[in-house]
Amino acid sequence: MSTENLPQSPDQPQRKPRVAVVFGGRSSEHGISMVTAGAVLRAIDRTKYDVLPIGITQSGRWVLTADEPERMAITERRTPNVEQLADSSEGGVVLPVDPANREVVYAEPGSVPKALGEIDVVFPVLHGPYGEDGTLQGLLELSGVPYVGSGVLASAVGQDKEYMKRVFTSFGLKVGPYVVIRPREWEQDESAARKKIIDLAGDHGWPLFVKPARAGSSIGITKVEDLSGLDDAIAEAQRHDPKILVESALRGREIECGVLEFEDGPRASVPAEIPPPDAHAYYDFEAKYIDSTPGIVPAPLTPEETAEVQRLAVDAFEAASCEGLVRADFFLTEDGEFVINEINTMPGFTPISMYPQMWQAGGISYPDLVDRLIEAALRRSTGLR
Repeated sequence: MSTENLPQSPDQPQRKPRVAVVFGGRSSEHGISMVTAGAVLRAIDRTKYDVLPIGITQSGRWVLTADEPERMAITERRTPNVEQLADSSEGGVVLPVDPANREVVYAEPGSVPKALGEIDVVFPVLHGPYGEDGTLQGLLELSGVPYVGSGVLASAVGQDKEYMKRVFTSFGLKVGPYVVIRPREWEQDESAARKKIIDLAGDHGWPLFVKPARAGSSIGITKVEDLSGLDDAIAEAQRHDPKILVESALRGREIECGVLEFEDGPRASVPAEIPPPDAHAYYDFEAKYIDSTPGIVPAPLTPEETAEVQRLAVDAFEAASCEGLVRADFFLTEDGEFVINEINTMPGFTPISMYPQMWQAGGISYPDLVDRLIEAALRRSTGLR
């Protein structure tokens, strides 16, 4: 790996900012993270930035990878993985936990570690736990390295759907009916935990959506039509997260809205609508990423509805203390009320993903969006702010 980007002396020309694109990770969203990374790597302006691709394997090892975004795509309905692109099966990348030193080091067993030069900003395109949930953000704060997206608190709130809903409620945003089953509840008294869910159905009706409390990309979610499917749905959700969330189904249209942080504060995109997919029971993982069910951009809303959902999206961004970018997901109910379902602090970010599409409809291209996010991160310091 080249070390040409080590800091120059005053007599040398100023080097380009160096962006480390970090992707993969230990969560069940590993493959989707790689697809996102491939799109980001293609879009970064190489005349403006130097780029260092860093993958995190599903076991948690940080590795150097080939800068080959064409290999980070879904093929034959299968997502890629970092091991396929790793430069070595044993070597690892180490980020210094020292704010005075941003130099990345590469080490292999039995070899002298190699300095790879400093990084100026990290673009963490990780989805799910161990990346989008504040853990990586905490590491980067300790290292003093600026990064794209929300900080530790907002990332954690955005990942945990229970506390996300609690924060939104405290700020006056309307959420739908739900219950949470924590692992200790399930272990100590399954019957009582199951009764909480059945009572939710009794109060609000079937179907219910059973989902991992701290996962995304619609992974591990089951639409349950009646009591007969409940236990299998619980088991599927617990396979991804011991804490599960059960939501009452809301009747209405699915509306999404992006938020992007500009120098003068956050602004909302044009909204999009997710129509019910023909071949799927709901907008699940396969509908999103495998079959690429198209959204409607802009959403066919009245001017008043558009203004309202844009206001609520920015309110959600501010309520959770987000930074950089957010996709806010709502239901427009049959009585004309917007109910917030969730936010994503690192939403799906391929060119066909809804977040980039919404901004493109507003005049910001995918490469420009990537550039704006990197520039915003470079402007922002780490630490308390």
